[in-house]
Amino acid sequence: MKLSLCGIGTRLICLAMAATLAVLPTLAEAAPESKRNLPIVRDAEIEALIGDYVRPLLKAAGLSRSGIEVVLVNSDDFNAFVLGRRIFVNTGAITMTETPNQLIGILAHEIGHLAGNHQERMREQIEHAQTIAIVAGLLGAGIVAAGAVSGSRNASQAGTGLLAGSGSAIQRGLLSYQRGEESIADRAAITYLDKTGQSGKGLLQTFDILDRQNLFANSRVNTYLLSHPMPEDRKAAIQEAAQRSRYYDRTDPPELVERHQLARAKVAAYSGGMTAVRRLFARDPRSLAALYGDAIATYLAGSTNGALTKMSALIASRPKNPWFEEMRGQILLDAGRGTEAAAAFRKAAQLDGSRSGLLKAEIGQALVTTGDPKEMSRAIEYIKAGLQSDPDNATAYQFLAMAYGHTGDIGRAELATADGYWHAGAFREAKVFAARAQQKLKPGSPPWRQAQDIITIPAH
Repeated sequence: MKLSLCGIGTRLICLAMAATLAVLPTLAEAAPESKRNLPIVRDAEIEALIGDYVRPLLKAAGLSRSGIEVVLVNSDDFNAFVLGRRIFVNTGAITMTETPNQLIGILAHEIGHLAGNHQERMREQIEHAQTIAIVAGLLGAGIVAAGAVSGSRNASQAGTGLLAGSGSAIQRGLLSYQRGEESIADRAAITYLDKTGQSGKGLLQTFDILDRQNLFANSRVNTYLLSHPMPEDRKAAIQEAAQRSRYYDRTDPPELVERHQLARAKVAAYSGGMTAVRRLFARDPRSLAALYGDAIATYLAGSTNGALTKMSALIASRPKNPWFEEMRGQILLDAGRGTEAAAAFRKAAQLDGSRSGLLKAEIGQALVTTGDPKEMSRAIEYIKAGLQSDPDNATAYQFLAMAYGHTGDIGRAELATADGYWHAGAFREAKVFAARAQQKLKPGSPPWRQAQDIITIPAH
């Protein structure tokens, strides 16, 4: 709505349209297209785990070649959602799911939304609702105006009621539509789980988790309650189909359970420290996951030597676990022991079957911290290799710029900074640094042309 169009004679219509349309994005759970407005978490271990969870489900849904990305969100809420071609998973969904199958059930549900193209269909519903809102607003305002001219109080009241009622009706319509889509995604999830030989029991259990979290106990109107069917209703709707599957009693492989528990421990340590770790693993305080969380919490509390001792014991128990080596490298890096950290990251990369770009970049980042000019060419090589497979790694661009700075190549340092801003969505800053880089680069050279691309390509 453009306020400049609202003269005195049409002010009521504009206000009615504004009041009615303002609620629509909220009901559709609209969210910004860019990840930069969310507290994103990057972690190679957890990303690899969820990637393994998602891959077979995407294949079952016919989406394995769709370029869908999984993004971790730093939030304690038990939630996941889709936006564009991305599945956003809250860290709270990891800690609150006790088994891989539970989190896999959540992911299957979100993939059901993607396969059903529910986002696009919801946008169509919103556009339709906006049209209805405008018509209702114009009609209601017309009745109010007619009542004012004729002196009819009843006519004015009818018009006011229409203005108020149209917004409520549109809300109910959109919410009802969205609840229907949630039910469709639940049924699709059961299908994907069955196709991949997995149980639907975990998905059913997540509805119990929702109840335990008292998501619907607030005195104010809860948007989740309005836009989703009640958990017990969702559970009842798919329970028979889930139990009919020959895989219903199948349990998760022990190695996958271990990885899931380790991921929960890491999230707990970073989000709540030692207290959170002990609370999460109160029933099994000497489990591998509990010890992992304890080691991480010790490191975060500032005890480098204690954390390294605990990580060494973990590595001895699981010498082929890449993430124990990575955590050891992180502790060493923060302690200023860059050369040792690089060796630990290198060992982690060798053990990592997921070929994480984050790990490759971490090797180079550790070498940069040594400040040794002789190491900078290797550092640049590792960081660029990491960025090739993971171009959204903002930290890597910072270290790449530092590495070029150590070599005296200020033009490439500023170009790396421009790249970092560009991938972070800060397009204005990216263009500024690209222009600065061009002044120091040889005209027509590959890096000069790369800077020119940043300057000339429209921001999106």
